[in-house]
Amino acid sequence: MPAEWEPHAATWIGWPHNVSDWPGKFPPIPWIYGEIVRALSPGETVRILVNSAAHQAQATRVLARVGVDTARVDFLRFPTNRGWTRDFGPIFVRSPKALAIARFHFNAWAKYKDWKKDAAIAERAAKRFQLPLIDGKIVLEGGSIDVNGGGALLTTEECLLDPQVQTRNPGVSRYEIENVFRDVLGVTRTIWLGKGIAGDDTHGHVDDLCRFVKSDTVVLCREDNPKDVNYKPLAENRDRLKGAGIEVIDLPMPAPLYFDGVRLPASYANFYIANAAVLVPTFNDPKDRIALGILAECFPNRSVVGIHAVDLVWGLGTIHCLTQQEPTGAAKSPHDSR
Repeated sequence: MPAEWEPHAATWIGWPHNVSDWPGKFPPIPWIYGEIVRALSPGETVRILVNSAAHQAQATRVLARVGVDTARVDFLRFPTNRGWTRDFGPIFVRSPKALAIARFHFNAWAKYKDWKKDAAIAERAAKRFQLPLIDGKIVLEGGSIDVNGGGALLTTEECLLDPQVQTRNPGVSRYEIENVFRDVLGVTRTIWLGKGIAGDDTHGHVDDLCRFVKSDTVVLCREDNPKDVNYKPLAENRDRLKGAGIEVIDLPMPAPLYFDGVRLPASYANFYIANAAVLVPTFNDPKDRIALGILAECFPNRSVVGIHAVDLVWGLGTIHCLTQQEPTGAAKSPHDSR
């Protein structure tokens, strides 16, 4: 599985339609998607999943009004239950000659009942683009892993190994999961972190707390308030990474963000690395500019673009959760995010 910073042929994103994901706040969501597509499209094709002709027409109107060049957009009539494309969308893997799609099983984070349309997307994608389909064998969401393109993978014990809460694969061991990573994704080293951040509906997705920015370097969220619930888990994860010999760059946490009394998983780590830009969620927080500056230093050859995510995160996810990269089909060439 290539690193996210390696060249893309396209970004996949599912146009929003499920109002239950943003109860009481759905009207601004399509406009935020429009801004995301506007930032992505200068650098690559954006493949947008839509449920119907009417759904496509709605998306087209929004994109036209925000100034997107629709020649850079490829609509795919693939019905979905939700728009969290990172977790159910096709995970592309690359051999020296071609692309394939790893089809992991999806059950809506072992939490929700409506998932069958989402679970069919990888197979639909393989058929549409005539790509081999590799059985991923286990239940796995794309947001639960992050790779460096050189054989290393980040994940959390909370998400993949908890035997009681949102258990994806009952009875499947750490060893068996690592074997799947090796066989399906080409992973030779799995780095296990502990817990995720507060408010995470997925129970520990790694893309809300720690991300590779270089083959041997990660950004990791840091909470400086010892009274905050995130303080100890993030500090423990930092110790694990240093023990694994990984260079760690601290990424601040925004102040706790609540809506209707619910703490939301607001995190700058949920950024997305596109060909021409790095899209970063922002939260009307003084630390927004600090996070943008840190990521600009990590990716000096890309524009770092803040996307207002205070409304978006009410869906319990932001930019990385919504996107999935499709790498170019050529063999991997020597590459570094810098």
